[in-house]
Amino acid sequence: MIILIKRTLIASVIYLTYALLTHTIAKAENVNLSINSSAIEQEIEQVTSVSQLRDVQPTDWAFQALQSLVERYACIVGYPNETFRGNKALNRYEFAGGLNACLNRINELIATNTTNLLTKEDFAKLQKLTEEFTTELTTIRREIDNLQARTAQLETNQFSTTTKLFGQAIFGIQGRSRNSIDLSPKDGIEETTDNGTSINVINNLQLTLLTQFKNRSLLLTGLQVGNGGTASPNAPRITNDSRLAYEGNTDSNFLITDLNYRFLLGDKIAVIFGPVGVNPINTFRGTNRVESAGKGPISAFAQRNPILAIGNGKGGLGFDWQINKNMSLQAVYTAKQPGDSSQKLGLFDGGNATGLQLNFSPTNKIDLALNYINSYSTTGFLGTGIGDDLLAYTVTLNSPLTTDAFGFTASWQINPKLTIGGWGGFTTSQIPGQSGTVETNNWMAFLNFPDLLGKGDLGGIYVGQPPKIVSSNLPTGNNLPGILKDGTGSPGGQPGTTTHVEAFYRYKVSDNINITPGVILIFEPRHSLNSDMITIGVLRTTFSF
Repeated sequence: MIILIKRTLIASVIYLTYALLTHTIAKAENVNLSINSSAIEQEIEQVTSVSQLRDVQPTDWAFQALQSLVERYACIVGYPNETFRGNKALNRYEFAGGLNACLNRINELIATNTTNLLTKEDFAKLQKLTEEFTTELTTIRREIDNLQARTAQLETNQFSTTTKLFGQAIFGIQGRSRNSIDLSPKDGIEETTDNGTSINVINNLQLTLLTQFKNRSLLLTGLQVGNGGTASPNAPRITNDSRLAYEGNTDSNFLITDLNYRFLLGDKIAVIFGPVGVNPINTFRGTNRVESAGKGPISAFAQRNPILAIGNGKGGLGFDWQINKNMSLQAVYTAKQPGDSSQKLGLFDGGNATGLQLNFSPTNKIDLALNYINSYSTTGFLGTGIGDDLLAYTVTLNSPLTTDAFGFTASWQINPKLTIGGWGGFTTSQIPGQSGTVETNNWMAFLNFPDLLGKGDLGGIYVGQPPKIVSSNLPTGNNLPGILKDGTGSPGGQPGTTTHVEAFYRYKVSDNINITPGVILIFEPRHSLNSDMITIGVLRTTFSF
C-alpha cells in the first residue's frame, strides 16, 4: 500500500510537470505571448535582483521564493518606486505581466538550451517516466474526471437557499393648486371643489426579497408600507389623473405586494405563478426603460400604458418566452381579490384578466410592444385607476363588464442622451347579456433625456390624454357621460378632453440617493370643458439600497 501511494504521488508530480512543459513548449513554438498595454508598462517594471525591492527583507517568509524567481528566472516585476507590495491585492493586468515574463524566460531557456535547468534530455526522461507510470496516470485522470463530474452534479442539485434584500424608500413633498370642476356639464357650473390642495408629505417604503433555491428558480417577496397620499376621506382628489406614481398609503401597515415563484423552463421560457404580484404589469417587459415609481416619471399615468392595469389582478400564472434574439412573448392570467365578501372569489368566477404582449426590438435602440388584454369585471370598473375607470353606471355600481383592450408602446433611443417614445390604448366593453358597447382611448408621447446635466441624471417631458370614454351606447341609464350630461344616462361620449403635461428632472446625488423636482399640468380635468386647470408641484427623494 505504501509503495502504491508513493508511486501514485510520483506519478502525480510527473503528470503535472509533463503537462506544464508540454503546454510551455507548444506556446514557445506557436504563440508569441505579450502584453500590449502601455498603462501596465508604465506602472510596473522588471527587476533583476531581489535586493532592488525595498520592502522585501531576508526575514520575510517568501524571501527565498522571490529570490529564486527574480534572480534565476527573472519572473517578478516591481513598481517604479522599487517596491514589491507583497500584501497588495493582485489585479489581472499585473498577473498577466508576471506570467508573461515567466513564459518568456521559459521560451528563452528552451530556445537557447544554455542552462541545465531544462534540457531536451530532461524532457526525454520525463517522457520515459510518463510511459513507465502510464497505469497510475490513467487512474489519476479517471479519478479527477469522476471528481469533477460529481462536483458539478452537487453544485447543480444543491439546496442552498440564498436571500438578498433590495429596496427603496421614497419621500415626497407635493401640493396642487386650488381648483373647481364642472362635474355635470349640463349646467356649465363648477360645482365640485378640490379639497386636497394643502402641501403634504408622502412616504413609501418598498422592500423586495429574492430567495434563490436553485440557480434556475427564485421566490420573489415584496413588502410595502406607506403613509400619506393625494387623496383621503377628508381631502379627496377631483380626478384620478392627479395620482402620483409613488403613492401607497397603507396606514403604516405592511402590505404584501409580491409573493410569487419564478423558474426557467428550458433556456428560453421563464414561468411565474403565485397568489400576489402576478399581473400584466409585473409579467410584461417594460418598453419605457425609465419606468419606476422612485426614479422615473412622477405621475401614475406617465409610468406605462394604463390598459396594462386592467383587471387589477393579484395572483395567477404567466410566462415569458424569448422567441429569438429580437422577439419575445409574454402571457398572463390574473385574478382579482375582491374587497368585500359580496363579490365572487376565485380564479375563474371573480374579476380576472388574460393578457398577451409581443415585444420586438429590431435594433438595440428601438423597443416595440403590442398588447392585448381580455378582462371580466364584477363592478363596472376597468381597474386602471386613471382617467375614465368607471364605464358602466348602475345604482349599486356593481354591473359586470367584459372588456377587450388593445395597446402599443414604442421607444427609440436616438442617441445616448435622447429617447423618444409613446403609447396608445383602446378598449371596448359591454355588459354581458345586454346590447351596446362603451369605448375608451388614451395616448402618451414622451421625451427622456438620460445624463441631462450629469452622469446618472434624467430629464423627462410627457404629454398625453388619460383614458377617455369616446363612445357609450349601452342601454339608457347605464351610460356614464349621459348621467353627468342629462341625468338620464343617454348614449354619448365625454364632452371635453383632458390633456396631461408633465416635466421632471431627476438629480443623482449618489448611487443610492436621487432627488426629483417636477410639475404636472392637467387641462380640462375629468374631460370636462369648463373645469379649471390643475397645477401639481412635486419634490421626490428616493433612497435605494
